[in-house]
Amino acid sequence: MEYLRVSEAQRVVLESVALLNAESVGLEHSLGRVLAEDIRANRDLPPYDVSAMDGYAVRSADLVQVPVTLEVIEDIKAGDMPSKIVQPGQCARIMTGAPLPQGADAVMRVEDTQEISTQLIQVVTTIKDGHDVRPQGENMRNGDVVLSAGTEITPGVIGILATVKITQMQVYRRPRVAILSTGNELEAINAPVDMNKIPDSNTYALMAQVQALGITPALLGIARDDPLELERYLRLGLEYDVLLVSGGTSVGVHDYVRPTIEKLGVSMKFWRVAMKPGHPLAFGVLHGAAAGEEAKQRDAFVFGLPGNPVSSMVCFEEFVAPSLRRMMGHARLFRRTVSARLAHPLKMRPGRTEFVRVQLTHDDAGYVASSTGTQSSGVLLSMARADGLLVMPSDSTGLAAGAQVTVQLLDGTAYQHETNIRE
Repeated sequence: MEYLRVSEAQRVVLESVALLNAESVGLEHSLGRVLAEDIRANRDLPPYDVSAMDGYAVRSADLVQVPVTLEVIEDIKAGDMPSKIVQPGQCARIMTGAPLPQGADAVMRVEDTQEISTQLIQVVTTIKDGHDVRPQGENMRNGDVVLSAGTEITPGVIGILATVKITQMQVYRRPRVAILSTGNELEAINAPVDMNKIPDSNTYALMAQVQALGITPALLGIARDDPLELERYLRLGLEYDVLLVSGGTSVGVHDYVRPTIEKLGVSMKFWRVAMKPGHPLAFGVLHGAAAGEEAKQRDAFVFGLPGNPVSSMVCFEEFVAPSLRRMMGHARLFRRTVSARLAHPLKMRPGRTEFVRVQLTHDDAGYVASSTGTQSSGVLLSMARADGLLVMPSDSTGLAAGAQVTVQLLDGTAYQHETNIRE
């Protein structure tokens, strides 16, 4: 297979995956999910014209010539209903959120009046009808769609759901994700320290990346470099919607992952991407896989991630995260990018899109990007210190200090529709 460009590999992945089915969740567990149904208003809100300020409900016609003295005929608190009609020369003391009494068409703020007595005020300012009044239905109208299917549930959206008294809603299901590390050289996190082994960091770095998307993955452990053992683990992993396998996807004589998953019926879509770090990336689909407890037929997706920890994490950001977000119904699939100035020169060999780990600072002119140090794919500290990934186009031989660059942000949950990177 030829090396695919990053954008082409992303296209293949995203065209392969699809929305998952919907499920019902309670309001208190809905944050971060994506609505699978339209939500309609169950009333006008406000249900009537209400005051936007503490003040006096007045007839604007009475204020054509000021100063004018008005009689206060009642007090209206939020939650009260007016009991009197405001006649010429009258007003009503009113609190924020209280319904406007019949006859009044505006609200005069307290600070724009002078109290003569408990029943008389003087107004010295002219206002027009509708002043400081929130009209009926300003927020929403009964029966209108206030939230469309495909809306990501944020705190503000939860406020709307509570407003229309939705306690259960249909959202797109989160994918079931399994994580498997491979290799005789790996040392489990709870195993005794063996200086001849490599700690299995990939399982837990990938776990955290999956958790950051709101998904709780299953950790399958470590499969050794034995075809039969690897096959047992892979069969288990293929019961999930998505299987992430780190290590064993290169061309070494003991790299059994790719031939084993093909033996299990997985159709390989690509293997190797023109990127650095992370070029030995594999992606495949098992069509009509058993769906575990759902007892349905569905596709299972396999990502063969590189064994080097930084490579594995970068491939997750560029390919796995967008596909998981699409399966959950999100429209914004890719990490948000910002423009920055390069603090120092960078050299590179053309031919692959390179993702450079950088730290970001900010000055009066904007963001400044600085390398986190060595860019070896085995140096996980450089990823831990990174605020983002600077994208070096594949035709670049390097960049000078001060050059404008594109950086994908890693510190946060903001996503955008397009990758916005030049390969």
